[in-house]
Amino acid sequence: MLPPTPTTRPTDALLALRPIVPTETTDADETVGAFLHATLRPVLKLQNDLLLAVVADFVRDHHIALRPTDQHHQLTELLGRNTKLRYTVVGLITGVFTAAEYAFYRQHRSELNRRLLEMALHRVLDQADAVA
Repeated sequence: MLPPTPTTRPTDALLALRPIVPTETTDADETVGAFLHATLRPVLKLQNDLLLAVVADFVRDHHIALRPTDQHHQLTELLGRNTKLRYTVVGLITGVFTAAEYAFYRQHRSELNRRLLEMALHRVLDQADAVA
């Protein structure tokens, strides 16, 4: 039996999975803004159901009672302050980056994490009923 051959990230397959998100991009190709529109938005849309499931599981596993009157505030605090959940969300999104996208992400990690988590929070808040 032959040893397994090393494989590279299936760039074309990863890109083919992503939904098309119409944007009006005026940023240069190598900017954080362009990366946000070309990569983060489609990946967040692709991972939407999983993102909601991860947050819902976290709420349930940590016995957090989301009050209907204060649900948005509670979710904002949770995604803003809980490091474990934040890292899980970042991993959920960066796990489907291509090698080139991940290299760009590493160069701008701080700014992209901030934007990624902000966008993920908006998605969760817009669909809070799915989390509760």
